[in-house]
Amino acid sequence: MKALRGLVCGCSIFAATFVFASPALAQTSITGLPAPAGLILPTETQTAPAAAPSVPSFSQLFKSAVTDVRHLPSRDTVIWLGVGAAATMVAHRSDTRVTNGFLSSPALDETFESGSTIGSIQVQLASSLGTYAIGRMTGSSKTAQVGADLFRAQALSQVMTQAIKIAARRTRPDGTTLSFPSGHTSATFASATVLQRHFGWKAGIPAYAVASFVAASRVEAQRHYLSDVAFGAVLGIVAGRSVTVGRGDARFSVAPAVTPGGAAVGFTWVGHK
Repeated sequence: MKALRGLVCGCSIFAATFVFASPALAQTSITGLPAPAGLILPTETQTAPAAAPSVPSFSQLFKSAVTDVRHLPSRDTVIWLGVGAAATMVAHRSDTRVTNGFLSSPALDETFESGSTIGSIQVQLASSLGTYAIGRMTGSSKTAQVGADLFRAQALSQVMTQAIKIAARRTRPDGTTLSFPSGHTSATFASATVLQRHFGWKAGIPAYAVASFVAASRVEAQRHYLSDVAFGAVLGIVAGRSVTVGRGDARFSVAPAVTPGGAAVGFTWVGHK
């Protein structure tokens, strides 16, 4: 029941975000409307190309991470949270069985041992800032932008995760507190989403595989239940997609959907940009 209570608290937090961010969403641009008859637009307005996104400075990197919450209110976020809620409720039914099942075997301790380190927020943030720094030092705007997006996605995922943890206060399988949702899982799925959005599925598939490994390691280590990592994964995906709007040349459209008794994710070929 604590997992379900945490899910309700999480949805309430996102509902509040929508209310406070709605003025920003209400602002629209009219530049795409046809000009009235007889009106001649300035030449520069007609021909000016869209400006390429600039790489934020180091100070702007932290400011952007704070304001990224404004990108959360969207139809995409609502759909993913709906899928996450459905997946979490389905997983909740199997929490005890999975925790005490094959993943509880001591023989798997060594196999999953590295998951705790890979998914730690310290390692994730250090990797993202390292990527950003390398991009700035080498003059590679693409590398710097990837690092910046990784940092922002991880920061956003942890803000959401920690807020829900405090609200839910679910007891972990090992008896400690703050189990729901999994912070390691949300961080690694946020990173995987950013990499997929920038480089497509050639990077996304292995990145999501690593994120799934981290999620499994948290269950195996008795630190989380299946429902904890299920919702943590969705939070990471939401964070990654929120900070990478318009990024990359993804050739697939990923569309989540709620199905009777569960959830699904659809992949649609959309071609090259």
